[in-house]
Amino acid sequence: MVRGTLACLIVRGVSPVTLLSGEAAGEPLHFAQTDAGPLVALVAAPFDDADSLRVMLVRSDSAGPPDTILVALPVARGAYRTEGLRVAQRFVEPDSGSAARIREEMAAARAVSRRAHDTPRHWTAPFRRPRRTRITSGYGTAREFNGVVQSRHLGTDFAGAVGAPVRAANAGLVALVADFYLAGTVVYLDHGEGLVTGYFHLSRAEVTPGEIVRAGQLIGRVGGSGRVTAPHLHWIARYGAVTVDPMSLRTAYCSLP
Repeated sequence: MVRGTLACLIVRGVSPVTLLSGEAAGEPLHFAQTDAGPLVALVAAPFDDADSLRVMLVRSDSAGPPDTILVALPVARGAYRTEGLRVAQRFVEPDSGSAARIREEMAAARAVSRRAHDTPRHWTAPFRRPRRTRITSGYGTAREFNGVVQSRHLGTDFAGAVGAPVRAANAGLVALVADFYLAGTVVYLDHGEGLVTGYFHLSRAEVTPGEIVRAGQLIGRVGGSGRVTAPHLHWIARYGAVTVDPMSLRTAYCSLP
């Protein structure tokens, strides 16, 4: 697997009566039985992780005490580019009040991600793109603001005019609708079993918190709210607290039913 992506972990040779649990990068794994027999679970490699991902598996059955297995999965660095942007200095170095607001909003987003592990699975394979337009900026790109590298672009940007439709990548629970300092008007969908997608810089949200949406449903409109230089959709994906390339959602489900 590659840093910052979601992949499928396959465990073979496990008895149907065996209970299997585990974690990777501090996030619990949710195993499912496939028709072919193996147990599978989604696993996320953090962008800034080392060259291997430590996975802990715990196997238990009625025959004896739990058995813990440690596995190290190789992780490739990936190839990510750098892009430069010119923005107002207040966006590069927000004042103390804005900085406090940003911290509060990040905490609210993290809370959505934590709760997703307790949400039953809503999604079914495959995930879809929220827009069918061209990608203007990919995941992992180093962002250079006014000549200084400030951050990584941990999402995928899609072209779109103000008011253009934004659709749910899969079925899920509307976990958060808010107006953020950086991300503007946002919609977060909790797809269950740790998976969350977010839709940023909207001009308008078309859903309300607590609503269950279907894959492809209209959930918002493209806009230019928050810290942006032009209207577009910024799409993110998280497995728990780990932000991953949202495009990897479209291939990582493996043989999950």
